[in-house]
Amino acid sequence: MRIIRQLPLHALALLLLTGACNGTEPAVGNGNDDIDPPGDPAPTHDYRVNELVTGLEHPWGMALLPNGDILITERPGRVRLVRDGELRDAPVEGGPSVEATGQGGLLDIAVHPDFDANGLVYMTYSKAVSGGITTAVARAQWADDQLNDLEDVFVADAVAGGGQHFGSRLVFDGDQLLYVTVGDRGMQEPAQDLTNHIGTTLRLNDDGGVPGNNPFIGDADARDEIYTYGNRNAQGMALHPQSGEIWQNEHGPRGGDELNRMVAAANYGWPEASFGNHYNGTPIPDPEPGDGTEHPVVHWTPALAPSGLAFYTGDRFPNWQGNAFNGGLAGQRIVRVVLDGDRAIDQEDLIADRGWRIRAVVDGPDGYLYFLTDSANGMLARLEPGD
Repeated sequence: MRIIRQLPLHALALLLLTGACNGTEPAVGNGNDDIDPPGDPAPTHDYRVNELVTGLEHPWGMALLPNGDILITERPGRVRLVRDGELRDAPVEGGPSVEATGQGGLLDIAVHPDFDANGLVYMTYSKAVSGGITTAVARAQWADDQLNDLEDVFVADAVAGGGQHFGSRLVFDGDQLLYVTVGDRGMQEPAQDLTNHIGTTLRLNDDGGVPGNNPFIGDADARDEIYTYGNRNAQGMALHPQSGEIWQNEHGPRGGDELNRMVAAANYGWPEASFGNHYNGTPIPDPEPGDGTEHPVVHWTPALAPSGLAFYTGDRFPNWQGNAFNGGLAGQRIVRVVLDGDRAIDQEDLIADRGWRIRAVVDGPDGYLYFLTDSANGMLARLEPGD
């Protein structure tokens, strides 16, 4: 398939309809029903890649600490510390014991909004429990370069065998509520069943309890922790800097990967509606107006396999402010999505020529975009303004 870059989504749709791509499905689509007329590509920037640290084994998540240190999770079960641009030789002590199988292991990491005062660090991981494995959230206190007093604050009711689809990103909102993504564990249909946590986004208090304004409280047929459902496997999540809303990207099946604005109590369709098809080629109905599902802002076919999401807020790349940056595993690139409110109006592929599987993307307080590459010799790097 010919690669088409730096075209507005609506312009690309017109090219696809006239046969510019040879596949049977579009390379990218826009989930909005009302498309603006085509225009010029959004302004962008030259950039360079600064490779900061190598030697990470399948890094998954990172947390940038106020003092400039960086904590990075490795999927086999280690937390690593980067200080003054160098990776410490010894792993950080005090992390959880993980069931590292398939896609499971030590996953995301985030710090509490009041980290300066309480030193709390949160991690998601695959946990062995009776009957199989599930997604769990642990927290510990960061002191003396180690994790102390580790405890599980939440263990999801998403138990299955094997190592598929754990989620699992962590984000705090402006009210210090904690959002957690839980994948469908490869089981599909339970993502429409509100009596479990499979295929959901959860909203928790910082101690793992249930916020009093969660959308399904009082519903005897739904779990109180659920914020959204019908989510296949969301591995990117970020707080929108202007609206304060939670956004996610998630893996579709064979195509149909999505960038979504998260709405309380909304059904995101999986497995009843998707712009992708099942791996065996069996079609899935596309989302349609009035079908009771929340439709994506952007969808990608062929699969991007998105992992990691950040909104850029810095001043080193002024033309990128407010844009959404999506890591791609299968897509091996970062996709910059230009937004007008909750509508996507353009997109651009970054670092698409390196062959890197992008696992995480973070908006740094220093105005750079940080990212992790997923491999046995993974890397921490950042995008900086070009010369």
